[in-house]
Amino acid sequence: MSSHVDFLGVLFILWGGLTALVGLSTLALGIAAVALITSPSAGAPRGQLAAGLTAAAFTTLAVIAIIWGLAHIGVGVPVRRRRPWARMLALMLGSVDLLLLPYGTALGIYTLWVMLNEEGKKLFA
Repeated sequence: MSSHVDFLGVLFILWGGLTALVGLSTLALGIAAVALITSPSAGAPRGQLAAGLTAAAFTTLAVIAIIWGLAHIGVGVPVRRRRPWARMLALMLGSVDLLLLPYGTALGIYTLWVMLNEEGKKLFA
């Protein structure tokens, strides 16, 4: 079971890194939308309104993705070090990951299986 816990920690770190990378690229799209608002050739007010809504949506989603990714990285490392508090945080993140089809669902199921297994519990005691 120890190898499963190590692998789960690696998966959390990879998932967090990829999620943060997606967040950073989405943030770039939000910045591009802001550039459209401030450009002199933006033209009609409708275009500025659409660009403003796009910038707000992309920036909000980017911040959420970056925080979510950093949270996974921040839990993945202590899971590998068998910190008792990391088990509970991994269970919480894994439970929410169940909603993120398809990879988050797989990670969530694996997290629940590893962390709720009796042998897994003993490793964090």
